[in-house]
Amino acid sequence: MYGNALEFLEEERDAWRPYEALAELPDAALERETDPEGPGLGWSGRVLAGHMLAWLEHALAVARELAVGTATPTRDAMRADWDARGDAVNDDLMARWAALPLDEVRRRLRDVPGELRGSLTVVPETRWIKDPDVSGFFFSETIEHYEEHMPQLRAVLEAASAAS
Repeated sequence: MYGNALEFLEEERDAWRPYEALAELPDAALERETDPEGPGLGWSGRVLAGHMLAWLEHALAVARELAVGTATPTRDAMRADWDARGDAVNDDLMARWAALPLDEVRRRLRDVPGELRGSLTVVPETRWIKDPDVSGFFFSETIEHYEEHMPQLRAVLEAASAAS
């Protein structure tokens, strides 16, 4: 998939860039729900940010584990939880994010993606880029996930623009 870590990190950085706009939205725009029948699925910017960041924080925890060894108990536990409960996992994650103050949501929007990139720079490439299973995990939790939720991001940003 990727020849080296730098290729992945550059592509991931570029793919995340549109989501940075969420951190700049005023409170009302961040809380405004999109049309449930449209591409935004009724999500607000807060919901979208929480969903994206919950999975980035999961990837960050896995990257930190890989920085010190080959075991990924965090990843293994999440896989087992997802296999057992499916989308209920997302529901639990979103409940935690709904309780956070908006300033904390914005802080994490600014910090977590960079923390993930920084952590991946210290993971030996043999533990992630050269391992198809692990590199596929990071691809699916970042670049692929960002692309999957671009319709919701566009809808949130359009709703914010229309209201201003």
